[in-house]
Amino acid sequence: MLYIVPTPIGNLSDITLRALEVLKSVDLILAEDTRTSSVLLQHYGISKPISPYHQHNEHRIAEHLCDQLTSGKTMALLTDAGTPGISDPAYLLVKACAERGIEFTCLPGATAFVPALVNSALPTDSFCFEGFLPLKKGRQTLLKKLAIEERTMIFYESPMRLVKTLLQFIEYFGENRKCCVSRELSKKFEENKRGTLREVHDYFAAKGVKGEIVIVLEGKG
Repeated sequence: MLYIVPTPIGNLSDITLRALEVLKSVDLILAEDTRTSSVLLQHYGISKPISPYHQHNEHRIAEHLCDQLTSGKTMALLTDAGTPGISDPAYLLVKACAERGIEFTCLPGATAFVPALVNSALPTDSFCFEGFLPLKKGRQTLLKKLAIEERTMIFYESPMRLVKTLLQFIEYFGENRKCCVSRELSKKFEENKRGTLREVHDYFAAKGVKGEIVIVLEGKG
């Protein structure tokens, strides 16, 4: 049995009771970064074998992990924050389990884009999740396509690229398109900056940016 376990995006108290029960019961914990996951496990007094599973080794070890699962081991898969498989490693292992008939389940829990979407005060009845935009190849093509998207759009971005990305959004979507940039969600210095693309760009260009970033963008009216 493989459990995909969401972990807090900031505040360690946001983990579910079921997630803690699973982490205490499995034979092995797979972690995107063992150092990050160890902080969470130590906080809740969980001592289990932990092994790295990330984008640099997932192709190589997925089949080996499936062999262990087939032999009867139980595993929990964690990423640094949020739900594995949402802009984080998990898909390859889940796909391999499905193909081999290995039982797996994803627990409900934290993910950054849902609170960011609600906090944006933009329409939530219909939206599309784009995750991280391509850094180079295909980026402009995708932005041209999204320029006519009518649903609310959600993006992940790094703090280092936020200002540049907002400037590019102004180019493709227009400076008056409404947006909200959420950062440090669930943490002490959580911030949700709402306004037009121009207003939000100028705000962060002057202030600087820290923390994990979610951009919620109004669809075409």
